[in-house]
Amino acid sequence: MKLYEALTATFAAVGQDMSDVAIALISRDLEQYQLKDVFVALSRCRKELRRVALADILDRIPGGHPGSEEAWGIVAKALTDERVSIVWTDEISTAFGAALNLQDDPVAARMAFKEVYTRLVAESRDQSRPIVWRPSLGQDAHGRESVLLEAAEKGRLTAHHVAKLLPYRDAPHPRILALIGEKPDQERLTA
Repeated sequence: MKLYEALTATFAAVGQDMSDVAIALISRDLEQYQLKDVFVALSRCRKELRRVALADILDRIPGGHPGSEEAWGIVAKALTDERVSIVWTDEISTAFGAALNLQDDPVAARMAFKEVYTRLVAESRDQSRPIVWRPSLGQDAHGRESVLLEAAEKGRLTAHHVAKLLPYRDAPHPRILALIGEKPDQERLTA
């Protein structure tokens, strides 16, 4: 199935009339993404939405920018706790800076974050800038582990990078070894 056909089917499935010109424009906007990822996003749109906009499709492309609520969820705890480690994009980091100035008012901080983040993601998409995930390590060294392991499993950081960020471990974490493709050495794990 081609992208144009998939878009036509998606709009039909949700009962939304869309002109051929509009579908062609959306198709052109989506050409920069891998076709399989766009198909995943379209499938999610059919299952989750009653009306579909280009932004809805972009928000659901795997490996794409998280939505503003998910992005806020990534950083919300770090707003008041420097021990928390997070893995974020440049857009999340910049939006976090806007929220940090309002940390005494959590509602205002969240609103500022979402506004800045939404604008920055739109700019990144318009300029076809790739997403770059970076760790921001909090003061709690042991608290880093689950955040970094999750980022490696989601493909946001490489397993090798995460292994270097967990130097306090005597042996590589079994989940990291699995991602790298190595089998855990039972002697190292039980020592």
